[in-house]
Amino acid sequence: MILTARGIDVVAEAGDGTEAVAAAVLHRPDVALLDIRMPGMDGLEAARRILARVPGCRVIMLTTFDLDHYVYAALSAGASGFLLKDVTSAHLAAAVRLVDTGDALLAPSITRRLVERFAAGAPHPAAGAGGPALHRDLAPLTPREAEVLALLGRGLSNTELARELTLSESTVKTHVARIFAKLNLRDRAQAVVLAYETGLVAPGGGE
Repeated sequence: MILTARGIDVVAEAGDGTEAVAAAVLHRPDVALLDIRMPGMDGLEAARRILARVPGCRVIMLTTFDLDHYVYAALSAGASGFLLKDVTSAHLAAAVRLVDTGDALLAPSITRRLVERFAAGAPHPAAGAGGPALHRDLAPLTPREAEVLALLGRGLSNTELARELTLSESTVKTHVARIFAKLNLRDRAQAVVLAYETGLVAPGGGE
């Protein structure tokens, strides 16, 4: 009701993770809202399966548990955002529209804190079932693109990247788009996770 009232089409609903995966494969939505804790298959596993079978879909995780390891696991699974269930109606609808544009829902500073805590070898839920989703060779990147990815990993916005590298913002956007295409990244949240998990940025490396 909340989403429909704000002009967002809801193509399906599901009672658990298994139903959610089946519905996503059938309807191929732009965005899927998943609860982390669901009967049977949990939201993290459902997210992995949906993103594997419906690559164009973006996932937002909903939960009552504001715990770092859940957020990190959701990002590693490929989710584009994370919301608590007490989110306002307006914020929920805005979140769906935001991730549908390819942006990440979490502020870079929050994402960076989570990644720094868990990417340095601390166990986290994403380490099971085949390991984190992101462990890619950075060889396809040019030196400039690797530099841009490292700065993305530190949480810099496009405006801050442009200032740091003395480039125009449009040039920065081009570099970011090429990085996403070469490494098959969905959004900036995944870029931050990847920068740490590949060692391009070291935990505790500062701003």
